[in-house]
Amino acid sequence: MVLWSFWSFFLLSCASLFAFHPKHNAQAEVSLPRSVAGFHHSEETPLEVRETGESPGVQVKQKVNKSSEVLSRLEPGAALKTSFGHHIPNGKKTPVGIKANYQSGLKIPVGKCENISEERPAATVIPERTVSVKAKKIKRSASLSGNVDMNIGREEAHSRERFVETVQGVSNSRVEYRRTGEEARGSNPKQSEPNLDTSTFALSGDSAHNQAMVHWSGHNSSVILILTKLYDFNLGAVTESSLWRSTDYGSTYTKLNDKVGSRTVLSYLYVCPTNKQKIMMLSDPEVERAVLISSDEGATFEKFPINFNILSLLFHPTQENWILAYSHDNKLYSSMDFGRRWQFVHDNVMPGRFSWAVMGLDRESDVVHIETRIAKGRAQYVKCRAQRCTEGNRQYLFPGHVDTNSLVVQDEYVFTQVTKSGRAKYFVSYMRESFKQMRLPKYCLPKDMHIISTDEKQVFAAVQEWNQNNTYSLYISDSPGVFFILSLENLRTSRGPAGNLLVDFYKVEGINGMYLANKWVDNHIKTFITYNKGQTWALLQAPAMDVAGNNLQCFLPFCSLHLHLEMSENPYTSGPVTSKKSVPGIIVATGNIGMELTSSSLGMFITSDAGNSWRQIFDEEYNIWFLDNGGALLAVQHAVTPIRHLWISLDEGKKWDRHSFSLAPLYVDGVLMEPESDNHIITFFGHFSHRSEWQLIKIDYKGLFSRRCMDGDYQTWYLHNKGDLCVMGEKQIYMKRRPGNRCMLAQDYSRIYSSEPCLCTSYDFECDYGWERQADGKCSAAFWFNPNGVAKSCSTSQSFLNSTGYRKVLSNNCKEGGRNVYSPRRVPCRPRAPRGVRLSTSHGELSATVGDNVTFMIYLDDGESPTTSIQLDFGDGIKITYSNLSRTDDGIKHIYRTAGLYRVTASAENSQGSDSSMLFLHITSPVERVYLSAPIVAIRGKATNLTAVVWPSQPRTLTFFWWFDNSSEPIITLEGSVSHTFHKLGKNKVTVQVACGSTVMQDSKVITVKEFFRSLLLSFSPALDEHNPDIPEWRDDIGRVVRTALSQVSGVPEDQLLVSLYPGIPTTAELFILPDEHASAEHKRKSEDALETISNIFVTALNQGLIQFELKPNIRIIVYMTQQTLAPLVDSNPIHSGSAMLMLLSVVFVGLIAFSVYKFKRKIPWIHVQTEDNHEKEPEVISTVGQNDTMSKVKLSEFPSQKELMEKELEGRNRGGFGRNMERVVTREFPNCTNV
Repeated sequence: MVLWSFWSFFLLSCASLFAFHPKHNAQAEVSLPRSVAGFHHSEETPLEVRETGESPGVQVKQKVNKSSEVLSRLEPGAALKTSFGHHIPNGKKTPVGIKANYQSGLKIPVGKCENISEERPAATVIPERTVSVKAKKIKRSASLSGNVDMNIGREEAHSRERFVETVQGVSNSRVEYRRTGEEARGSNPKQSEPNLDTSTFALSGDSAHNQAMVHWSGHNSSVILILTKLYDFNLGAVTESSLWRSTDYGSTYTKLNDKVGSRTVLSYLYVCPTNKQKIMMLSDPEVERAVLISSDEGATFEKFPINFNILSLLFHPTQENWILAYSHDNKLYSSMDFGRRWQFVHDNVMPGRFSWAVMGLDRESDVVHIETRIAKGRAQYVKCRAQRCTEGNRQYLFPGHVDTNSLVVQDEYVFTQVTKSGRAKYFVSYMRESFKQMRLPKYCLPKDMHIISTDEKQVFAAVQEWNQNNTYSLYISDSPGVFFILSLENLRTSRGPAGNLLVDFYKVEGINGMYLANKWVDNHIKTFITYNKGQTWALLQAPAMDVAGNNLQCFLPFCSLHLHLEMSENPYTSGPVTSKKSVPGIIVATGNIGMELTSSSLGMFITSDAGNSWRQIFDEEYNIWFLDNGGALLAVQHAVTPIRHLWISLDEGKKWDRHSFSLAPLYVDGVLMEPESDNHIITFFGHFSHRSEWQLIKIDYKGLFSRRCMDGDYQTWYLHNKGDLCVMGEKQIYMKRRPGNRCMLAQDYSRIYSSEPCLCTSYDFECDYGWERQADGKCSAAFWFNPNGVAKSCSTSQSFLNSTGYRKVLSNNCKEGGRNVYSPRRVPCRPRAPRGVRLSTSHGELSATVGDNVTFMIYLDDGESPTTSIQLDFGDGIKITYSNLSRTDDGIKHIYRTAGLYRVTASAENSQGSDSSMLFLHITSPVERVYLSAPIVAIRGKATNLTAVVWPSQPRTLTFFWWFDNSSEPIITLEGSVSHTFHKLGKNKVTVQVACGSTVMQDSKVITVKEFFRSLLLSFSPALDEHNPDIPEWRDDIGRVVRTALSQVSGVPEDQLLVSLYPGIPTTAELFILPDEHASAEHKRKSEDALETISNIFVTALNQGLIQFELKPNIRIIVYMTQQTLAPLVDSNPIHSGSAMLMLLSVVFVGLIAFSVYKFKRKIPWIHVQTEDNHEKEPEVISTVGQNDTMSKVKLSEFPSQKELMEKELEGRNRGGFGRNMERVVTREFPNCTNV
């Protein structure tokens, strides 16, 4: 206790000597190399925030292939300060760590299965070994897989900001910046300090430059390139740049501005991931648009102009010269000669939603997978070849539309998402086969999904269930990625500044099936570990002693070790947790001991036996790297003050040697090294003071070792799980260097000494889909799952494999004993009647467009699929029959050629019985035009027929909304006709809206309502038909011209006349004569007489050809009145000769019928003919009323003959009553003349 009190007082005294530096958190996202980060980071921005900031949803973040990288530019304004902590004038400490950001873009928001990139004003993603370091505010940008966005900067009193930007090829990882601690003394006293070979070089003349990009070619190359820039934040552009090159691992540098052009301003540096000797640099687009290409690690450059601005690049995973470039205007370009020539691929491409072919899966290596936006929130999955992506060469592999920012092509999988009625459905294609819907437990009801990993042909997904708000659950799939089971509930998650999902889940490198995760337990965050790929999880046992050797009274389950499971966004800081495939069993992490994970009292912890036991190595935060192929550890303290020491351990952190790397303390911006090389070179870069040049310190630590390791320098250790030697179904013995031996490891020495399979136990198996793990460890069927369901693998008179509720964990190597307790059992097929037939479309939609390929899916809950025949009746007269259900696994496709409502029926039948299911499918066709057919004049109080004519005609598939004047609610009908009674005199507006799917079109008419009116039918000279485009506007204009001509000839005011032209050819119209609006109701009779007089005047004028108008120069149109009675049988006007001939034939035909009836005395309904032997009575017309009705009979002989009618008509004309028989006196509703 006395010793403890002394140290407490000492630490308190030390703390009082230093100014308190408040900490602040910031998060950013970066994709780290696959060798560093086991999981692919999914960037999420509520689905549809990428490019346009639209809908939330599931995003899928794409993962870049091991050898491919996506390089995109970092936004100039976004800056993340180095985790080593630059000194800041205001005393604040810079953020350091980066939280694991799993965007799985099935968002998959993307949830996003893998690479989800948001549209950013100027984002930068950099190739292998490059770091982006910027100052100013921290801003998260969505990056493509394989991008590294790292910003480091320092602020000066005069607002100057420094930047070191490095580029390194990467895979996916999670990211979160955490607070750093102050620099303090080492945890252990310095034991020895062998001399390190160090040299320092200053980039003279670039002190004003506030950005830098550093690239080390690697693969034992001695070349290092540094691009420094002066970025003007006010102009938003680079105004100066310098390119430096070293050929001796950074001992000296040469300025190359003269080689690239003294006036050329360079903005970005890219490196080919498959050939590090190939370099591409971009000139600043504000000055010139060009690329500079080098094939000899920057020794020489060629300049090629381009006609677009490059925002991001994606290199091919195997072909070093093939590149995809994404432009500022959402267009995709391809180059097959490393940027010398570019060809347009596709437009409207979503940011980050494009990828190269995956070798072994896509037939052609130049295939490109693209997501193209077609409407708000809707996109298409397009596949084509990079140099031949014309419309005819494109493939649309997903049937229908997908959500924007949901396409992810990752390893063997392609993910996408479709949202309907507020619920998202997720689809997966495995090995480039047809898409299948991803199946989670029935009542999971996911609100959001993110793909975390697709390693080892298995999908890990973070799923937010319907009853979760701030947490997600971990689900694991089978190999095809279709059926998912629950692994761990309530994972700790958070959102980055851009809305991307950060998941505390970490894969331990080098040990198969080992993962770490943070989850919520009773409002506390605790760290758990699994050794069997998520079948069982356990808390971490805390160390027995702290770094000072004091005993810790920490006992499970009340107290345990908790770790920060974040991956650094900066590739030149290690991040809070580190493991390496070449060093199996060793994990170094930042954490604390207690009841829960906190951000205070942090220290560094290490395990050398794969998490079974832990030791504390520092009581503050450090960046720790593996050196010498994992044989040594390098530690550099987080500090806001300059430092000059580093620590190296050769015995797995038990003893640390302190070494000086600089004579003067350095503000460290980053550490550069090649992890898989034999050169033993480390490069520190930073600055001595705020106004100093960029300093690069080369450290050669080869002097720490005296020789290469021999066989006697190694020892073996057993992998175990709390004493159980069987991990993932096998006993494994690993080999490592004996701690403390100062010998250099060979790159190719084997880490695994021996491996032996174990007998299987229940925990070598996970519960199969529809089964759940019980407290006793056994799997039992969930309440919603029928384990005796359909067996599609069953064949007639044979057996099938039936699940026992278990499925073997993928990559587990156990072997089963004599009794296969857990593996599927072979069960004989038994005849069963089909039951539970379910029919649906592939996406659950009940509507489609004419010509679309509709895919129907048939499911059978119970029954034998091989012996059950399936018949599908599409409802359009076509039926199809399959001999068994297995033939319908990929769905049944059908194309409907006409619009309509179809009843689709699926029937299943075998010798034991039958079952059926049906759905009603709406097939629509895009509505091209809507015309409201209605009279322009109506009688008040009388029903008026209104008809909506739709092109093309679509019976029973449209909805009609009828709006009358200022009505607050429409009349809704499924038919295109409605009858309405107008009660208000004057003008009444009628609007009809026609809804077809998501399309709504409308037409309106103004109907004048009067007590009475008169009308005349009009026709025109044939020349008018030749100039009739048959559109409403043209008809309105001609009607207005005719009305004016009538008014001028007759002197009748235009407000008493209405002329309505009817659609179609020949051109016809109707003239409406309205009563004077100022006439009182008492003079109604006089008004009617006045209308009759006006009508007679118009009849005379029309028949005399007085109504004319000029259509065009030298083209005059005469308006006639249509001859309704006594029309000439042969019209001199050729346009009407057909109608006259038809009338003639009709008269002849009716006459023949009358003659036959009279001649042959045959009875016809309603006509009764009586005859006698010697005398024929005159025929009578029999009333339709009953025999008791006293209605007078009218004899045929009483009808005037045709000759008499003609004479009376001629007599009437001579007396001046010519028009009396030609006009129509209307006292009721005038019916529609045209109903198209």
